[in-house]
Amino acid sequence: MTKMTSNLDQLLIYRNIIEDELIQKTCAFLATTKENLPFDLFYKLIQKSEQLGLTDNVLKSYLVYLISLDENTLSVMAEQTGGYIGKSLRLAALHDLAILKNFINQDLSFFDTQDLLINHYLPTNNTRKQYLEELTPYFLDESKSDSQEKILDKLLQHYVSYGYGELVNHTAFRWNRDKGLEGIVHCDPIQLNDLIGYDRQKKVLVQNTEAFITGKPACNVLLTGDRGTGKSSSVKALVNHYSSHGLRLVEVAKHDLPDLHGILKQLGKLGKKFIIFLDDLSFEEFEIEYKHLKSVMEGGIESKPSNVLIYATSNRMHLIRESWNDRTEKSNDIQHFDTVNEKLSLSDRFGITVSFFSPTQDEYLRIVEELARKNNITMPLDLLRSESLKWERSHAGRSGRKAQQFITHVLGEDKAE
Repeated sequence: MTKMTSNLDQLLIYRNIIEDELIQKTCAFLATTKENLPFDLFYKLIQKSEQLGLTDNVLKSYLVYLISLDENTLSVMAEQTGGYIGKSLRLAALHDLAILKNFINQDLSFFDTQDLLINHYLPTNNTRKQYLEELTPYFLDESKSDSQEKILDKLLQHYVSYGYGELVNHTAFRWNRDKGLEGIVHCDPIQLNDLIGYDRQKKVLVQNTEAFITGKPACNVLLTGDRGTGKSSSVKALVNHYSSHGLRLVEVAKHDLPDLHGILKQLGKLGKKFIIFLDDLSFEEFEIEYKHLKSVMEGGIESKPSNVLIYATSNRMHLIRESWNDRTEKSNDIQHFDTVNEKLSLSDRFGITVSFFSPTQDEYLRIVEELARKNNITMPLDLLRSESLKWERSHAGRSGRKAQQFITHVLGEDKAE
């Protein structure tokens, strides 16, 4: 490793920063006579700026970015305990913050005196992440003379709100059997107020989710009903709405249900609240993955962590396929009623079942009208209604999804003209 020209090698908590390639290149340059500017470093910093939305002095902003994401003893403990850390850990963190702030304000001062592009860089997509907007002034704003104590308190607040590592930049994850939790980059941005109708269903979901994130008893939820009625959208909207309260979503596919115990073990170590999202869940009679789900929810020796709930959506009320033989006593199954109970036992483990039914014609038209208003469609109301009904009849079904598809079609026609 390149010999540090500053006191970075004395860091106690944030030692991962020393291993970063760009920080090493910076330190290597600072150890030279500074006659030849490190354009390879600037090249990489411009890439980082465009990727992360870093502005102004990109090098300094990048260092704050590393601090904000760093997985270390401080960030892990703060995220798990809601910001409480012991006196000794606090002293170690204050020691590091003094070194890091000195590195930013003193060792990197050379770059401030140079007429370099990276000093006042403005990325193409100038939308810096909110947590960087909150943290950066504490390190870079020269008008702020915040003590290390205030900076540490702000960092602890950051780790509580956003977490560390992948948790900071992602509110939703997908389970990958080979890689573990993978952050989803382009999440559906749908919000609760985008979901038109189904007020009773949304109220139940909001109440249960708010109880969960505030530490009160909450239930696993099964959302059932007709296709396109907003079951999956409701779950995604809940996470988008409550992400600032520490809520995260982990999507798990049916074929990965055997990994549930490992997923719960990993999530149970974190301080955030997690909804495990099982979308479009159903099982044929020969599929046995549901047994892993049953064991996790109730009945297994190991209990589910208190920071995890399971929200599942399905077009089937009882999740496991039933046949007419299940309804009669003429079944070839010797223990007929035991088989029926087995098929019903999975859905019984969800404390709350919320049903979404296809909207009536009046409800469908209300959805269409509200979506048209939100999208600034000026089509006369009578024409809007008649065209939306034609769309519904020609597309085999009346639902919120069909209403949204109709609005998308109208918008596309407007742009084509």
